[in-house]
Amino acid sequence: MRKIITLAAVTLALAAASASAQTTLRIGMTAADIPATTSQPDSGFEGNRFVGLTLFDALTMWDLSSAEKASTIIPGLATEWKVDDKDKTKWVFKLRKGVKFHDGTDFNADAAVFNFEKVLKKDAPHYDPRLVAQTVPRMPTITGARKIDDYTIEVQTSEPDAFVPINLANLFMASPAAWAKAKNWAEFAKAPVGTGPWKFVRLVPRERLELVKNGDYWNKQRVPKTDRLVLIPMPEGNTRVAALLSGQVDWIEAPPADAIPQLRVKGFQITNNPYPHTWPWQLNVMPGSPLADKRVRQALQVCVDRDGIRRLLGFNALPAKGVVFEDHPWFGKPKFEVKYDPNMGKKLLADAGYGGGKPLSIKVQISASGSGQMQPLAMNEYIQQSLKENCGVNVEFDVIVWETLFNNWRLGAKDPAARGAHAINVSFAWQDPFFGFARFYDSRMVAPRSVNWGWVQNDEFDKLVKDARSSFDAKARDAALARLHERAVEESFFLFWVHDVGPRALSPKVKGFVQAKNWFQDLSPVSMQ
Repeated sequence: MRKIITLAAVTLALAAASASAQTTLRIGMTAADIPATTSQPDSGFEGNRFVGLTLFDALTMWDLSSAEKASTIIPGLATEWKVDDKDKTKWVFKLRKGVKFHDGTDFNADAAVFNFEKVLKKDAPHYDPRLVAQTVPRMPTITGARKIDDYTIEVQTSEPDAFVPINLANLFMASPAAWAKAKNWAEFAKAPVGTGPWKFVRLVPRERLELVKNGDYWNKQRVPKTDRLVLIPMPEGNTRVAALLSGQVDWIEAPPADAIPQLRVKGFQITNNPYPHTWPWQLNVMPGSPLADKRVRQALQVCVDRDGIRRLLGFNALPAKGVVFEDHPWFGKPKFEVKYDPNMGKKLLADAGYGGGKPLSIKVQISASGSGQMQPLAMNEYIQQSLKENCGVNVEFDVIVWETLFNNWRLGAKDPAARGAHAINVSFAWQDPFFGFARFYDSRMVAPRSVNWGWVQNDEFDKLVKDARSSFDAKARDAALARLHERAVEESFFLFWVHDVGPRALSPKVKGFVQAKNWFQDLSPVSMQ
């Protein structure tokens, strides 16, 4: 009898220990530092993915639950919204009741308005230009918000804008009480408080950010299945691979193509999925730039074999013939085809006055790593070699760190930080019309308002952007965007190289990850075996 009792006691003790054991997911990011925890992350959309969507929520959010269907905007901290029938510059948002910030205070209309004011109301004590830089270029028509009642707000825009619900997925809600205690955003960032599925524990700059699951999260379907999340900046691809192989991390972003076969052989999971993300060169088309000539831009489009870039990446990419995929409703029917045709490229260059004793020479700002940049050094070197061998074009690179490149992107090609560059290599997500089109082709979107970096000034494009933005019917909006995309391909203000498929390498212990067709990903369903 004593042996039976002892065995039962041991069994119960082991079960209790197993139940209380915490699970930890450690991710190697491509960022060089921890994205800002001020409630509006930096480091591009990688910052939003790992800090914005974990610690915070927005009024609207992307549905990241499927690996098969395209993501759409769904309710977040707002349960519904509607544009005013009589005044299309006003939107009414109904807010979700019963949501609490991590500090126990209520999310309500006052809290929502507070977060609009932090980036829009210059005389508000909590307004901060650093947060503005991360936010306003992503929602440039939104001018303010006011409280209607405790759970209803009205959002104002400077013009009719059908993109508003999409834009607001980038405005993250921080606790007003936590800010009042901190008195500024730099202090707030040391102990950030949102409503998200994860809570802040500890931050060590350039080393790690530690989060724990929010067991009281308002969406019970998205309460994290892992107890602890550790985010580690690792900008160098081989460093990420070594960390995964040695067990220092459980998941890495963007494994180098030459490491993927080795990782597969050793039992690591390799995931990828085509999603709305393009890796291009954005061109300086101002007067005086050689790329102001459309013939030159189109020549560069056809001088590089995109399948060669794909081979370099282990085919973890798709060839790009425009901003969007060819089968997308926004692709349209461009009169110019992006393809591989060096003879055509050389003829176009000759027509523009280049070739023989006068080769075209350009300078491109690039990064060595960074959010969504895939394998930028290897990819850019391949393009550089191809342009030289196929069409006699000389390319010089100005290699700078990702955060500096991203800041330069916002400053525009006229700024001294561009250092005379004729192009800049910043990848971008295009799952919504503003991010894929309006911010690049609208003449009002030049620095500092948004990222029309190359200073496109074109009345036709302005009208096409306005047509798309003011179309509140989905079919009419798709038709307007298709017309805009046709002209974007024809004018070639971007060199469209490849679309990303977001490769990741995961430990076999990682379970439940669904790689959505989106730049953003949901870490909540992920568990550790």
